[in-house]
This record gives sequence, C-alpha cells and structure tokens, in this order.
Amino acid sequence: MNLGIKRIYLDNASSTPIDKVVLLAMYKNQLNNFANPSAIHKQGVLVKKIINNARESIANILNAHSDEIIFTGNGTESDNLAIRGIINNYTKQNRLHIITTNIEHSAVLRTCQKLETDEVEVSYIQVGTNGIVDSKLIKNVLKENTKIVSIIYANNEIGTIQPIQEIAKIIRYYRKIYKTETPFFHIDATQAINYLDINVNKLGVDLMTFNGSKIYGPKGIGVLYKRRGVMLEPILFGGGQENKLRSGTENVSGIIGISEALKICERKKDMEVRRLKELQSYFISELEKKFPRIILNGDLNKRLPNIINISIPNIDSELLVIELDAKGIAVSSESACKSNDRHEGSYVVKALRPDDKNYGNIRFSMGRFTTKKQIIYTLKSLGQILKKYNVL
Repeated sequence: MNLGIKRIYLDNASSTPIDKVVLLAMYKNQLNNFANPSAIHKQGVLVKKIINNARESIANILNAHSDEIIFTGNGTESDNLAIRGIINNYTKQNRLHIITTNIEHSAVLRTCQKLETDEVEVSYIQVGTNGIVDSKLIKNVLKENTKIVSIIYANNEIGTIQPIQEIAKIIRYYRKIYKTETPFFHIDATQAINYLDINVNKLGVDLMTFNGSKIYGPKGIGVLYKRRGVMLEPILFGGGQENKLRSGTENVSGIIGISEALKICERKKDMEVRRLKELQSYFISELEKKFPRIILNGDLNKRLPNIINISIPNIDSELLVIELDAKGIAVSSESACKSNDRHEGSYVVKALRPDDKNYGNIRFSMGRFTTKKQIIYTLKSLGQILKKYNVL
C-alpha cells in the first residue's frame, strides 16, 4: 500500500460512507427511543410515531402516500418482496410470466431464476451493446399471463439509464387495451436514487426499491414503494408489521437513518450531478487519451454521472483491483453483491460483448468526497500498472 497518500475510495456503487448528520440522528434515537414500536405503552407509541414520521417524509420525496412505503431489511429483500409478492398473489393462475433484462442486479436475476424452477416463465430481454434495453422488445413479449415487468432504473455496474417512462407507457397502454390490472411495473432504483428523478408518478411505476447503504445512510434497511391497489403476498411471516407485508420488529434507527439520508440526497442532488458530470467527463477523456485500447462499457451519454466501467485487454480483472488497492485506490471489478461468483466475471459486461474473452474490467464509482486530484492520481496509478504488465 502507498502510505504517502490518503486512501481513495472509488467504490461508492458498492456502498457509501454514512453521512455524519445521519449517524447523529440514529445515535440519538438509539439512546432515547429503544422501545418496541408494537407496544401500546407510551414509549412504544412514541417510537411508532417516529417510524410513521420517517415514512411520511420518504413518501413526500417520492410523491407517494405514506401507506405506500414499506420498510425492509435491505434492497435485496425489497426486490424479492416486490417480485415474489406479486407472483405469490397469483399462484392460482396457470403459468405466470415475468419480463426482465439480462443485466439486472443479482437480487432480481436470482429471484427470477428461482421462480423458473417453480414453473414461472421468465423472458430475459437482451440489452444493446450500449447497455440499454429497447422498450419495443418489452412490448413484443407482453402477454395475458405477464404479471410483472422488472427493470433496473440505472445499472449498478455500468451505470446505464433505462427508458423507464417509455416502458411505463407501453405497460399502461397494454393494461388499458386489454382491460387488465397486470402486468405491474417494478424498478430497482438503488443506484439511481442519488442522481435521477424518483417521482414515482412521473416515472409511472407500480413498485420501486432502494436501500440505505447507497445513499450515505445505514446498511440493513431497505424501502419498497408499492402503489395503492397493488396486492402482494408477504414472504416473511410473524407479527405482521409493515401493514402485514414485512414481519419483524422494525429497525427504527435504520428507518430514521434512511429517511435522513434521502432528505440530504435530494438537497444535494442537482449540485452533485453537475460536479460529478464534470469529473466523469475529465476522467473519460483522459482514459481515452492515455489508454486508447481501453473500452468504455455502456452508453456514453445515458449513464449515471458517477460510474465509469472500462475493459482492458490482456489483464485479469481481479489483478487490476488488487494492484490499484496496493496503490491506495479502492475499486471493484463487478457488483459486490455477487461476491461468491467472482470466478465467473461480470455477466453485465459479458452481455454487452460476449465474444471478448481476454479483457479485464474495472468499475470506478465516484461519490460526494471524490476530487479531481484523486482522479489524476488514479489515472497515473493505472498507467503504472498497465506499463508494469505491458498492456498499454
């Protein structure tokens, strides 16, 4: 490790540091509001009120109703509750159908793959080489037994932004023409929350998921937005908390934390998008100038402002991560949420260019504390590594 420079964290798409304001709010709650929110005594009622205030705050930001906000343990659970909850509600019908893409987060892909073993039909729409799905392809596979369409808002590995509003219009038109309540439209907005519009009515979605650890909030807390009228079956059973959809004593500090984090996120959003776009533009232009053999993964324009994913010929992904780490720079080669499958490589990048066998890829994901000075040092370090392995 290079001890002459403070560590540079460029893995914010995996997890963000917790905001000090968020941490303080959680700490105060832990000290003072420790009662069980299901209790009917004064302390319990107070804690229940705190939860409902946080729920209302999140709902206001999403332009939703407070009873449409469900707290879960994390983003993966939220995705599972959205997808499995819909499918389980229609189990009496024959051969149910799901539509998704081949570059979804593993929480969605693995859930769909498991449901296939239960005789649920799944259509995996192939994205283009730019990492964006053609909404017409979704239109072409909609059918009577399609119960849910699940599309990631912005990809967690390559940062590409999907045409959510276009897809929503297609689904609404289908429901209108065929006079049916389904399919419902679910989006995983975990990476998008920091940078994109999250007004659920403008987006036209029925279900939306995100978590705390990607928005400078705490780990161990997730949110599922569920539009009124959408019926879900729970996947956890117990005390019937969260309107009987997510049993288990509520993580009160986590709920306070994600509520505070979301407020800060919305306040900083416009400024951060502008700042990071400038950094991203500089980073990409320097990469192209210094390393012409490098491939930028995903659409150049329809992408989040903080993610840069590149492929480099004739070098291993994990070796790149380890070498950069030795120079004090934290990056990743794929989603940290699928750490047990590292030997398989990134299925997202493979979906863009399945024939590229000898490329290593790394994801740089910037955040609130990323500076141009850090990017300059990262570019210099990357050059040294590629020179060392003779792959420039």
